[in-house]
Amino acid sequence: MKVKVCGMRDPENLRQIAALRPDYLGFIFYKGSKRYCDGTITPELLAELPATIKKVGVFVNEATETIVEIARKFKLDLIQLHGHESPKQCQEIKNAGFEVIKAFSVDDRFVFENTLLYERSCDYFLFDTKGDSHGGNGIPFDWELIKNYLSPTPYFLSGGLNLENIKNLEKVRPKPFAIDVNSGFELEPGLKDVEEVKLLLEQTKNRN
Repeated sequence: MKVKVCGMRDPENLRQIAALRPDYLGFIFYKGSKRYCDGTITPELLAELPATIKKVGVFVNEATETIVEIARKFKLDLIQLHGHESPKQCQEIKNAGFEVIKAFSVDDRFVFENTLLYERSCDYFLFDTKGDSHGGNGIPFDWELIKNYLSPTPYFLSGGLNLENIKNLEKVRPKPFAIDVNSGFELEPGLKDVEEVKLLLEQTKNRN
């Protein structure tokens, strides 16, 4: 199971987390987020990252041209779309040469069949907790709901993950391709707890 650490915005903290070698690092390019990274994270800084770490840019209801421009400037590997983006826009970004993660906000009323419209245009899905913000709400949804997901598209599990509740991931079926951690591993918004992330990576490695 892969690990994505999202919401990086402090340069030194980024270097510390990158030294632990997570599979993915996420950078939020949505101005409405308290983890908005543009201005603190530079293309030169991302160029220092180990080649094994894939760089993910997170966008919310942004124009395709803007997303592609930023993605090329920062040499991102994947684009995560966390708003109301259409399958058509996902395909446009995929055609531009980037892998696409489409995020869905999940609650008891979420219809997993809605993901079928996106299967051809997305490489991955991400299931996060429906809340007031576009991600980073810090609360998990009921993982029992995942049993209703029948698509072959691999998915990232997000929403309030921490060192305590990841112990229950063994019970989640179908199994996540990756977990996406953010607020549950922070000292403050955008500043990750290095020791806790280290423990997380050790636990997931041992589980595999």
